[in-house]
Amino acid sequence: MKAVGYEHCGTIDAKNALVDAVVPDPEIGPNDILVAVYGIGVNPVDTKIRSRREPSSGQLAILGWDASGTVLSVGENVFDFKEGDDVWYAGALTRQGSNAQYQVVDARIVSKKPQTLNFAEAAAMPLTFLTAWELLFDRFRLDRDSSATLLITGAAGGVGSAMLQLTKLCNNITAIATASRAESQQWATDMGADIVIDHTQPLADQLRKHGIEQVTHVASLTHTDQHFSALVELLAPQGHFALIDDPEQPLDIKLMKQKSLALHWEFMFTRSLFETPDMHRQGQILHEVAELTDAGKLVTTMTSHFGELNAENLLRAHRQLESHSTIGKIVLDGYNLPYD
Repeated sequence: MKAVGYEHCGTIDAKNALVDAVVPDPEIGPNDILVAVYGIGVNPVDTKIRSRREPSSGQLAILGWDASGTVLSVGENVFDFKEGDDVWYAGALTRQGSNAQYQVVDARIVSKKPQTLNFAEAAAMPLTFLTAWELLFDRFRLDRDSSATLLITGAAGGVGSAMLQLTKLCNNITAIATASRAESQQWATDMGADIVIDHTQPLADQLRKHGIEQVTHVASLTHTDQHFSALVELLAPQGHFALIDDPEQPLDIKLMKQKSLALHWEFMFTRSLFETPDMHRQGQILHEVAELTDAGKLVTTMTSHFGELNAENLLRAHRQLESHSTIGKIVLDGYNLPYD
């Protein structure tokens, strides 16, 4: 099959940082489905792994953990899917990714894709909506009737865009987004933010102008180490602090003690990485997201379409993500995308 991957980890400017290749077709296991990949989402985790994780000796590492496509065959233990089903998923870090013609994925972390979205639009959503859903409903343990004042930093990116939409499913959550540019502030508003403030300016002063002295929850999606002390200061006693990024500097969690703050670290791949007993929950979440999308309550976060999958276009996508100025999600078409 055709694929794009890398042979050695390194910077985006390294020679052959990503290359076009032909590799053996993946082998399907009893709990797997084999998918023809037609839509591919690109995420910051792709760039982090490309720059940090060395492939196995002599192997091409294939990135990509957002995909939509059509089922070609199913393993002997799979009964929820059949050949011809259109599906979406975020995949697993322990297996080759979606930057390829075909992909094998555990059926437990898959659902049928929304019928109202094409493959590219659908591929923008799985990883970020899973992350946002798990953070809001598993880590924070909020529900549709919870009362909360939630501050989301870096809210114009993929996860923030998903989280803002999910807060609108709840009756009593005030969603405060941070964004620094006019276009990202407008995007956050479009995604459902009740209030938008600028994270390059003092946060507390901006919130006071809206009559808010404290927040009950913080979702720090980027540059947590730069804003940690200010965010802790904003949190109400017995509040909740969550992050998804990898801070470059240590966090002084002693700052959280006097307020008895809870700390949550959300990692969407935990269930598949450890094959937890509730691993199937990711397939269920994606099914719920698909139904909500088809009902018009959620929308795709695709903002940029970089054409068909190849090394040149994928390099362009990685460069854009590493600029830290991306709004929403970048997607590509898979090989041999079927057109009506």
